[in-house]
Amino acid sequence: MNAEATKEHAWLSKLVGEWVGEVEGSDDPSVPAHPAWTETVRTLGDYWVIAEGASTMPDGTPAHSIMSLGFDPAKGRFVGTWLGSMMPNLWVYDGALNDAGDVLALESEGPSFDVEGEMRRYRDSIELVSHDHRRLISEVLRPDGTWEEFMRLSYRRR
Repeated sequence: MNAEATKEHAWLSKLVGEWVGEVEGSDDPSVPAHPAWTETVRTLGDYWVIAEGASTMPDGTPAHSIMSLGFDPAKGRFVGTWLGSMMPNLWVYDGALNDAGDVLALESEGPSFDVEGEMRRYRDSIELVSHDHRRLISEVLRPDGTWEEFMRLSYRRR
């Protein structure tokens, strides 16, 4: 069961390191500033990366998250999970790289933020801007079939 690591596994290794993320957002002074999000990304063997994040929610509550990402050669797809201390849901990812090889789009299903009891499709896109800069863009699929961005984080390597 010793499969060779692939170029997709090598792509994931570009995420390894210590990162500080800032919410890219509104210039509106009435919108409260979000605290920085710190993230440590490490490998788990040749096939997986594990990202452990920490920050503070707007109400001052500590927030922690764990993301696992890998590539399943049998499926030809990126796979993973995300869980956070701020919600009871386990988000299961399925995704692919864009043709340029700089954006990994990961889709998942989770509870609607708008309508209690409904489920929605979500997409987290990890964009490698440079060796020391990456973005996370989170979107929800609206009922009309369009993707609506609801969060954008810009990460810088420490």
